[in-house]
Parts: sequence; structure tokens; C-alpha cells
Amino acid sequence: MKSRRYTALVAIAIMMLGSSCVKKFGEINKNPYGFGEDDLQADFQLMGEPLSQAQLNLLIYNDPPTAQLQQNLNADVFSGYMMSPTPFEGNINNTNYGLLYYWNNKPWTVTYGNVMKTCDFAQQKAKGHYSDFYAWAQILKVEAMHRISDIYGPIIYTHYGHINNEQGVDFDSQEEAYTAFFKDLNEAIDTLTACINRNDEQRFQHFDLVYNGDYRKWVKFANTLRLRLAIRISTVNKDKARYEGEMALAHPLGLLEAYQENFTVNIAPVTHPLNIMCYTWADLRMSAPMESILTGYNDPRLPYYFVPTDGAATYHGIRNGIAIAAKEEYSGFSQLVRFPNKIQFMTAAESWFLKAEAALYGWANAGNAATNYEKGISTSFAQYQIPNVTEYTNNSTSRPRPYIDPQNEVNNVLAGSPHLSTITIKWEEGASLEKKLERIITQKWIAMFPEGQEAWSEFRRTGYPRLFPVVINNSGNTIPQGTFIRRLPMPQIEQTTNPRALERAIRTLKDDDDGGTRLWWDRK
Repeated sequence: MKSRRYTALVAIAIMMLGSSCVKKFGEINKNPYGFGEDDLQADFQLMGEPLSQAQLNLLIYNDPPTAQLQQNLNADVFSGYMMSPTPFEGNINNTNYGLLYYWNNKPWTVTYGNVMKTCDFAQQKAKGHYSDFYAWAQILKVEAMHRISDIYGPIIYTHYGHINNEQGVDFDSQEEAYTAFFKDLNEAIDTLTACINRNDEQRFQHFDLVYNGDYRKWVKFANTLRLRLAIRISTVNKDKARYEGEMALAHPLGLLEAYQENFTVNIAPVTHPLNIMCYTWADLRMSAPMESILTGYNDPRLPYYFVPTDGAATYHGIRNGIAIAAKEEYSGFSQLVRFPNKIQFMTAAESWFLKAEAALYGWANAGNAATNYEKGISTSFAQYQIPNVTEYTNNSTSRPRPYIDPQNEVNNVLAGSPHLSTITIKWEEGASLEKKLERIITQKWIAMFPEGQEAWSEFRRTGYPRLFPVVINNSGNTIPQGTFIRRLPMPQIEQTTNPRALERAIRTLKDDDDGGTRLWWDRK
């Protein structure tokens, strides 16, 4: 693939972009080359190659140990999707809320060093000359940085690259960051829409690892991302949420609709990092909530997500935050399937579930909640070429099953537990708004697998699907027993490189900088 065959020049450019020191953010504005740029303008490599790298490092594609800390041992586990059989650090680690600062730096450092910096570089080169590349960088920045804000809260976004003398690089509160996200998405959507309407040449093709240079699909993705973020803030700022959501819903190019439009980054020929974690290291297995929900619903997506235990027709998941003396205790539980060399960040099914929730709130152009809900399920089924969706959507009796740990009954979740959902699949028009929301989010959670970051965010925002709290809680009472982690503490690297600004940022949390503090939008 052309975008992966770097010339020596581009390799030097990326190396120059690799520095992660916050105090050097401003240096990105300098020309890193010792000669003119005219030779590279014709094929747009100055902007295109950095944006290829930005896509590849939304989840670092070629470094599984880093990817494991970037997302897997936080969001993938916290979302209820996966669990590790490995008792890392004497079984005091993130999976049981013994949060490790040297793990929790990774989402921040990878994203700033490999995505934010490359997007900013591309924007500096594109500004005033190549509006389409500038808009593309805006969309990628929002996709990357809303994930970081949804992990920590305050982030460096609008002040990126601007050092305030001895005060450091200022953070945006999460509310300020979201305001900036909407602004950037609106500008990018307008720019690319204008390019489409003028029938401009589409110039991303050699660098775009998601949509092969199709501007229409990028606009549809940006609209769907805008709706995602609007729904995210619908509890804390209803008016702003409605405005942004209705703007996305009213756009003439629409949202993602079919599974062929899923936002997946092509990392070929590199294998998916989850494959390494699961099969090479045996550090990853099915979660207990996945076993409970998918087997309880007799969900036909189950064999497309996980492998039966020991070749049998049964599936076993591991409950989060349990006593594990040795990996061998639980390594025989269900593995994940082997994923193709594409990393998924948004599905078209999610788009339909977003519309279903928007319809619950009466937003203009959202359509009918029941129709959107069923379309979300059918779009997810189509993604895996599964027939007979009607039988599934008409199922009004199946519920998540109690969870039985064959290794240790202390970990069981029995019938009648408040943590065991009783929600069924079939839409009930006469149900309460809360029951309708639980139904939507439970199916949305199933359909978004294995994208744990978004699943964790949606669980925190809504409380759905019902997950099982950790058995062993090593948070030191910062996360109350029986509750769930809300965020990661601010990365310690900022304490070293940007301490004064970090102190101000922590004050915007309005509570302690720990895993029990809720984010701005997490107020239900």
C-alpha cells in the first residue's frame, strides 16, 4: 500500500513528530526539513502521510504491548467486553481498580505523540491552501481526542502548541473540549460538503485507510460522530445536545447507514493487536457479562465474537476483579475470535441506535425509535451475514442468564441480583422511557463489540447494560464498593512536564483526581 511505503523524507518527518514532551509542543510549527516543500505538494504527502499515521494510531496498530495499555487493560475491560486471566502485578491492577500510573499514562502519550501531533502538523501545512486536508485532520482530531477526554476529563485541545510562559500548556475542561469538538466537526462537515457540491477532486485516496478517499463517507462519519457526542452530553446540557444532534440529523448527506460504511482502519498486513493479546500471550478472554447476555439471548453473533471453551459448545467468561492466583485458573475460558486486520471504531449499527435514542427525546429528523432500534439490530446482523433477524427482534422472553463461575462460586451472579438485567429483546412501545433506553443501549453494546472505549463511555453515561461490579476492589475506597470506575486519573507525565496547568485542570473536575470521580457528562 502506497501510504505505508515511506520515503526517507517522510520517515524523517514522522520521527520529528514523535517527541512527546509537552514543553516542545510549539516546535511542531517549524519546518522539519532542510529543503523546500514544492516537490511534495503535487502528491500531498506533507499532509497525507501524517494523517495516515493518525488513523493507524487511534489504536496503535504495530505495538501490541502499548495497545494493551492504551485501551485493552482499561476500557476493553471496564466496558464488560473482556477480562484477563493474568494476575498482573500480584493481582493488584486496573482490572480490580488497583490503578497503575505507568499503565494509565499510555492512552495519553500514544494519542498526543502519534495522533494529535500529526494532525496538527498536517493542519499547519494545509491551512489556507488545502481546505479538504485541513477538514480531514479536524475530523480525525475529534475522533481521537474525544476518546481521551472520555478517559480523563480535561485535555489539551484548543491550547495545543501554545505555551503560556511559566504556566505551561493550558487544558480545556471537558465541557470546553466538547464545545471545541462540535465547532471543529461543523467546520469540517461544511468544508467537505462544499468540496462535494463543487465536484472537487477527491485527494485522500493514497492516504485514507478507512474510506479510500471518499469524501461523502467522511461527511457521513463526521455527522454520526457529531450525533454520538450530542447524545453523550444529553443529560448535562439538553439544549446544546439537541441543537448539535438535530444539525447532524438534518444534514443532506445523512449518517452511516450500512455496515459497509463502518469506520474501520485497514492495518494490513499487520495483525490485529487483540489477536496477539489473546492467542500469543493468553492475556485475554471473554467477560462474564458477555457470557450472561449473549448466551441468555441465544444471540447468533456469539460465535462471531468468541470461541467455545475447549472446542465444546459452551462459552465461559471471566468476571472482572476476582481473585486469580495463576493464569492457568482461567486461561481455558473462551477466547476471542481472530479479528481481521482492520480495527473498528464505529459501526453503522451504532448510528441507528443513536437515532433510536434521539427519537426517544423527540429530536427533529430522528424518525421512529422502534424502527431505528430494529434497524440497528438488523445492520449488526448484516455485518456478520447472519439471517433470521426477525426471529431475534421478536423474542420477548429471553433474558440475560445468571453467571456461574465453575472455578469459584464467590464470583457467581444469581437470579434476583440487581446487577443481572431482566431486559428482553423485543421492542415494547408501552414501556417506560428508561426501559426503552436500557433496551437500546444493551443492543448497542452488543453491536459495538470489540470497541471497548465507546462501550465503557456509554455504560458510564447510561448505566446500561447492567454489568457486574468487581469482587475485589483495590481502589483504596476511591471507588466505592459495588460501584464502577468512572475515569482514569490524570497522567503522571503531565505532573512532570506541565504541573501548573495540570493543577488548574484538576480543579475543573470539581472532585478528587481518582477513578471514582465522574466526568462532566457522567451525571445520570
